[in-house]
Amino acid sequence: MKESFIIAIDGASSTGKSTLAKGLARELGFVYVDSGAMYRGITLYAQQQQWLTETHFDKEKLVSNLDDVQLSFAHNSLLLNGKDVSQEIRSMQVANAVSNVAAISEVRTFLVAQQRILGTQESIVMDGRDIGTVVFPNANIKFFLTANATIRAQRRFEELKAVEPNITFEAIFENITRRDHLDSTRADSPLIQAKDAIVLDATKFNVDEMLEYALTLIKDY
Repeated sequence: MKESFIIAIDGASSTGKSTLAKGLARELGFVYVDSGAMYRGITLYAQQQQWLTETHFDKEKLVSNLDDVQLSFAHNSLLLNGKDVSQEIRSMQVANAVSNVAAISEVRTFLVAQQRILGTQESIVMDGRDIGTVVFPNANIKFFLTANATIRAQRRFEELKAVEPNITFEAIFENITRRDHLDSTRADSPLIQAKDAIVLDATKFNVDEMLEYALTLIKDY
């Protein structure tokens, strides 16, 4: 493979993007970059500053202070201004607000610039919602993951119930379908399938099968 090989993985929430991306990065010796975690990090920061609550969102305050946000990855963990927030960004409080933050053009411009720098430094696997269409339209290979919303909600429920015992399947299903709508209809960088992306239906593969199939496709490049 040539230097700085880029694998872009897009898809809706809970389709298994990060699981596949982590597996590919591990098998290929690439760096894994979770772009969704970066948007969740911005969301958490806004909530910590009380600019984003259940009843109020001061977008202008967030945008004017973006330069104060430092995001980095260490051992697949997201660091927000030097603190590991990998668990905090997975809460339902963040999940319910992240699509609204991700729809802000200034936030997307801020993060896309950082993501592109990562792609010039070394070979990476990056997952998100606009990686193959906006961040790296010339990625070496692109995957687009799909899965039934009910199955996705059940997977997320199994992941969260241990840390959020009061969470319900219904709340997660509502969150996922709401985010699907917001992500696919936003004006800036909506979730759409790149024309040259390879579609993988996560309902037809288990984790190991999907990884093996994706590796087979990548080795042809």
